[in-house]
Amino acid sequence: MKVSLIMAQTLDGIISRSSNEFVDWTGNADKRFFVRATKKAGVIIMGSRTYDTIGRPLPGRKNVVLTRNKSRISNDANLVFTSQEPQKLLLDLKAEGYKSVALIGGSEINSLFAKLNLIDEVFVTIAPRLFGIGLTLFNVSLDCNLQLVSSETLEENYVLLHYKVV
Repeated sequence: MKVSLIMAQTLDGIISRSSNEFVDWTGNADKRFFVRATKKAGVIIMGSRTYDTIGRPLPGRKNVVLTRNKSRISNDANLVFTSQEPQKLLLDLKAEGYKSVALIGGSEINSLFAKLNLIDEVFVTIAPRLFGIGLTLFNVSLDCNLQLVSSETLEENYVLLHYKVV
């Protein structure tokens, strides 16, 4: 199961000013890349605060929300709330026929997968913004080696970096 972390951040490494901020500062080309990449994966995995910020399941892909709140349930086949451990979740998704997933945050969920060495590649869009303080890609100390696969300008002043985790 291939796990791709797909995030946008400011030049100073901030993914959001706070855990309840709707991210609308990433640029149109980044939004198009995000839709394309996550639909190609077929499954997106996010934390409950990220889901609550988005406010609805994203169409055209299975939405999996990791939460400790056992009372969260869904009647929508494309929206699943779960407290499963990441390894078990990935095994179940593989058994359902999925070959890849897109991990879309936030920093707590990103950190959970990274600590378990479950991330295979990272796509980060660098937006031409500076926030100074806020949430970062990860909220724990890590030591991951990355190999640059590609870099491209998405639109004026926005850069998409693609790394393989080695």
